[in-house]
Amino acid sequence: MEWHACLDEYQKLVIRMSTPRVVIDNTVCRTATVVKVSFLFHVTDLNGNKLTDESVISYIEQSLETTYPDKSLGFNGLTALELTGTDRVGLLSEVFAVLAELQCNVVDAKVWTHNGRIASLIYVKDCNSGSPIEDSRRIDRIEARLRNVLRGDNDIRSARTSISMAVTHTERRLHQMMSADRDYERKSDLQCWTDSPVVNVQNWTERGYSVVNVQCEDRPKLLFDVVCTLTDMEYVVFHASINTAGDKAYLEFYIRHTDGTPISSEPERHRLIQCLQAAIERRASEGVRLELCTSDRQGLLTDVTRTFRENGLNVTRAEISTAMGVAMNVFHVTDATRNLADPKSIESVRQKIGLGNLKVKELPFRHHQMAEREDEHEIGVGGAVLLSLGSLVRKNLYNLGLIKSYS
Repeated sequence: MEWHACLDEYQKLVIRMSTPRVVIDNTVCRTATVVKVSFLFHVTDLNGNKLTDESVISYIEQSLETTYPDKSLGFNGLTALELTGTDRVGLLSEVFAVLAELQCNVVDAKVWTHNGRIASLIYVKDCNSGSPIEDSRRIDRIEARLRNVLRGDNDIRSARTSISMAVTHTERRLHQMMSADRDYERKSDLQCWTDSPVVNVQNWTERGYSVVNVQCEDRPKLLFDVVCTLTDMEYVVFHASINTAGDKAYLEFYIRHTDGTPISSEPERHRLIQCLQAAIERRASEGVRLELCTSDRQGLLTDVTRTFRENGLNVTRAEISTAMGVAMNVFHVTDATRNLADPKSIESVRQKIGLGNLKVKELPFRHHQMAEREDEHEIGVGGAVLLSLGSLVRKNLYNLGLIKSYS
């Protein structure tokens, strides 16, 4: 009976540790909003300011407090198209033209390019009925046409297309698609990273961990990209620290395989470094950011991307979304050689699409002044500590005196 009583208390402890307790504090720190979920995150908006939008704060609370979040992501009733292939100028224009011809209405899409490769996840519905596309013959026709576009004149083997009704997390799926395409092994002559992420991996033999250190330019969703990659490579993060200084980010992870072992070989270590570097680079904001906001209509994406192509602009990344009949799209563009686009070309495109509809947008960098961070040592501004559930349980059992060590 005593053993069962102890087991029940342990189970209760595990349940308490695994149930998120979310507290958002906007008063303790002057430069960031503090989000507590058993550990602390200090977060800001894209301008480096504390969060002030109550709807954003409420959304964070609801998302973190939900044990099983809604996985639909608003894409129910749509057909998902997955495309990978060799990137080239005008490819996106050709893809959207084919979809328009086949009466597919693009509702949402994300496009990434990296190391001469392209991956895209496009959500569509039938133009006429507004329903998902389920007819097998029509699906086969769409796949065949898109595969031909992706292949072009030279790429006859590596182009891949797939169509499904499955719901997925778009950005995580893009990472998986590009990794499966082995973009981390390819180096394009057209793509030169002037500030490539620095990744070091070493084993801490005494503790049985592999230690991953990352130093790179800070940007939104950096932590997401790194952790997704580690997870998809079947590593478990037991401890981590994340700090930012100016526009730089410093990340450290203590990891093991899912079977509890550290990295075991030099080829594995090298592959992990390559994959993390690729994951960070894929979302890097390369090129001029153009934001399109206008009434949605059939063929809009075809017209816009064709205008880009005709003016020598290459789309390196795109985010397509529609809501309530309004298209809200973001494009990152360069010239054909992935260098900075000619301002005259940008202005010519804006004139044709509409100056009020297409705007040039530059994302601000975060520059925290040292004077504004005087309380950093007390509360750890810009830092976060992540612990696995197992580590949290061991720590609490140690504090209760039930075990001798939790390290």
